[in-house]
Amino acid sequence: MADDRSAPLRLPAIAGIALLSAVLGFAGGWAAPLTGVTRHATENVVRDYILDNPEILPQAIQKLQAREAAARVEPIRKVVETPFPGAFLGNPKGAVVLVEFSDYACGYCRQSMADVDALIAENPDLKVVLREYPILSPLSTQAARWALAAAQQGKFAAFHSAMFKVGRPSEANIQKAAQQAGLDIAKARQAITSPDIEAEIGRNLSIGQRMGFDGTPSWVIGDNAFSGALGKEALAKAIADARGK
Repeated sequence: MADDRSAPLRLPAIAGIALLSAVLGFAGGWAAPLTGVTRHATENVVRDYILDNPEILPQAIQKLQAREAAARVEPIRKVVETPFPGAFLGNPKGAVVLVEFSDYACGYCRQSMADVDALIAENPDLKVVLREYPILSPLSTQAARWALAAAQQGKFAAFHSAMFKVGRPSEANIQKAAQQAGLDIAKARQAITSPDIEAEIGRNLSIGQRMGFDGTPSWVIGDNAFSGALGKEALAKAIADARGK
């Protein structure tokens, strides 16, 4: 599975056709009894309007995506926003929660670090929950285990930063990041095979699959879910939207 450059959760192109069909069907269904206009004539009017104003289809699909994302988020919001103990950045009691699904083998996750750090600096009420989502390589899982072990030692932020800075996950790079973060290496080695850490990674994979995340980074904030390296501006808007609700 490859990381995704920039994309809110997308419907396939056929969704536009399905949406158009639904609009036409709806129009034909209500227009005839209310106005006496034939179904065929009504469908032609709606079709012609959409052809003349094609920009409404992306807008309609975006609204549909937002509605579907909200439906996926709401039943599991508390679980999604509750971090593995210690696996967060920013304000531990932040009123606004940004959730990032991340993989240490993901170049776009590394690229997004600066955006997340800047947003934390600019938003004192922001809590960033990191969900380890190791989907890109076998060593991603190993790095994720060490990150959670670091969280148990109160050194998640230090390891998270160091792991991205040393490069793609390898046995040597993981150990280098652990040393730079000041971990108790012996204690961490015991922790990485613990049931708690095993369960957390399984939980994150299950949540991500339920949300439809097939790449990293992926994000949940408020009622919205996105995938890709969105950039600081888009994330800031999502934070503002979540704060406004």
